Amino acid sequence: MHPDDVRQWRRDHVPAYNANPLKLGVFGTNCSNGCTMTHAETSFVPTYEHNVKIARLADRLGFEMLVPVGRWKHFGGTTKFNENNLEVYTWATAMACNTERIMVCATSHTPTVHPLFAAKQGASIDNISGGRFGLNIVCGWFRPEIEMFGISQLPHAERYAMASDWLTCVKRAWTEQDFDHKGAYFTINQGYLSPKPVQQPYPVLLNAGNSEEGREFSAREVDFNFITIATAEQGGELVRDIHRRAAVHKRECGVMSFALVCCRDTEEEAKALYQHIVDKGDWEAARNIMDLLGMESESFTEQVKHFSERFIAGWGGYPLVGTPEQVVDKMKELHDLGVEGLILAWLDYHEELKYFGERVLPLMVQAGLRIESD
Repeated sequence: MHPDDVRQWRRDHVPAYNANPLKLGVFGTNCSNGCTMTHAETSFVPTYEHNVKIARLADRLGFEMLVPVGRWKHFGGTTKFNENNLEVYTWATAMACNTERIMVCATSHTPTVHPLFAAKQGASIDNISGGRFGLNIVCGWFRPEIEMFGISQLPHAERYAMASDWLTCVKRAWTEQDFDHKGAYFTINQGYLSPKPVQQPYPVLLNAGNSEEGREFSAREVDFNFITIATAEQGGELVRDIHRRAAVHKRECGVMSFALVCCRDTEEEAKALYQHIVDKGDWEAARNIMDLLGMESESFTEQVKHFSERFIAGWGGYPLVGTPEQVVDKMKELHDLGVEGLILAWLDYHEELKYFGERVLPLMVQAGLRIESD
């Protein structure tokens, strides 16, 4: 298909390309603790039944996507953060069968899932959902998970080289038949897949790549990059950099981000909720993750403490803390930087999502960030 035809088909059929200026998603409900490393009280549990409640509510509210965390092993600490988790392709199929409009994504590790198997699962979910599947590609940064499979963790830059080879196989399986592929990491003989995906030319592709190699991979290969925003200035530069890189490859790559929402009627209540999450935080799990990510955490400086708090309260995501009006102002600021969507997490997903729908969404419409739904 011609790129213009692809864009138009997606605008007409794919939620991630609808007319809402700022797309919305729900992130991390398939894992215990979701995106908060804390013992703070919540009704959230990562069960099938509770996930269905959240998914149906997000669907009714007009959210564009559901994005799970790809997890094989927990991060230790007193919470054993993300210990219980529902496998992502199975989860996406289940959520698709319980919703009508929202996109359902799978977050798939390239070293642990063969590309033909990923392509087959993705095409199957796309057919089951009527063209609502999205594939979020993860290159595998958590060494204990990778080594659990009996394989070695590749150096950082090489992970993206492998991911490119992996994704080439997936795309070819979705668009070709009886193809041969011999790459640096994968060989496929007479690759065959039927049925093909509903989406044209293939399902929406996502990646969270913030490093030099990650931004280049996203700009070259996928449709949306989930960036990690530390400050508005830094976030704006990341958006511009990804757009510049995509233009070099004569393509488009949208930019989204992720955030933890702590929203209450008053600013004091919202800040108290955020602080409660931090005060009851699992600092051991946060330090484990920071060590694995290569951050210095032996000397607990104020800067390191700040990063730790971000991990505890939202997996490093941008904190949207305040009244409904303040939260919308912060989202407007991010959108003005070029951020096209936010996948959101809460301490208590279902209950706080109801509040978000009642108090925040109408203000987003007033601010021009959303179009009033039917």
